[in-house]
Amino acid sequence: MPTLNEVTTYCDKRTRRTAFKDYPGAVNGLQVANDGRVTRIGAAVDAGLLPFEKAVERGIDFLIVHHGLFWGGVQPLTGPVYSRFATLLRGNCAVYSSHLPLDAHEEIGNNVLLARQLGLKPRRPFLFHEGEFVSWIAPNKLKRSQLCARLEELYPRVVAIDCGSVSPRQVAFCSGGGNSAVLQLLAAGVDTLVTGELREEWFNYAQEHSLNLICCGHYATELHGVKALAAELAKKFRLPWEFIETENPL
Repeated sequence: MPTLNEVTTYCDKRTRRTAFKDYPGAVNGLQVANDGRVTRIGAAVDAGLLPFEKAVERGIDFLIVHHGLFWGGVQPLTGPVYSRFATLLRGNCAVYSSHLPLDAHEEIGNNVLLARQLGLKPRRPFLFHEGEFVSWIAPNKLKRSQLCARLEELYPRVVAIDCGSVSPRQVAFCSGGGNSAVLQLLAAGVDTLVTGELREEWFNYAQEHSLNLICCGHYATELHGVKALAAELAKKFRLPWEFIETENPL
C-alpha cells in the first residue's frame, strides 16, 4: 500500500509540476492531505462538492482534479466552500490538482490525447506560456469534414466555424478555453484549431483570417489527462481507480 507522499511525489515528477508557472488559482500539487495512505484513486475534472461526495462514497482517498479548489482565490470556509473541505476531511480524501502540466504533457496530456483520438500524432509544441509550451500541433491528412465527423462521434456537442481550408495540413489542439490560442494560429502556420470553448468575438476573426475553429466543450476536452494519470498511478501502485463523472455540459 503506497503512502500519500509516494503517490504525490510520483505525480509531481511525472507531470513536471514545478516547471510550470500556472495561473494564480491553479495551485498545482497536493491541495488537501489524507491520513497518509492511498488505497483507491479517483479522477475528476473539477474540484466541487458533488465530485467530492461521489469520491468519498466510493472509498476514494486520492482524487486527481484538473481544476482545483482555489480558482476563486482566498474565501471564507463557509457555505459550499466549508462543505467541500468538510466532505474531504470526514471522508479522508486527498486532492491533487494538475492544470497546465496536464494540458502540456507529451504523453498523458489533454492535447496529445485529443490528437491521438483522431489518429493524429502531435509533432510540434504550441502556445508558449510563461516559459513552457502548453499545447500541441499535429500533421493532418483528414479533410475538414472528416475531422468534424470524427469529433462528433467522440463528443456530445461540437460547434464548428468552417472558414479555413477544406483540407488543413496541420491541426492545433488547445483543451478547455482556447481564446489565447486563436491569435497564435497564423504565426504558427496553422488555420485549424480544436479546442473546448471560445468567446463569441472569434467568429468574425475566423471569417476575416480564414480559420477553422472547432469547439468540443471545456469539460469534455479536459477529462483525458486526469484519467490517464489516474490509470498510470493505478498500474504502478497496483490500486483500483475510477473516473468521477459530473455530466458537465459546458
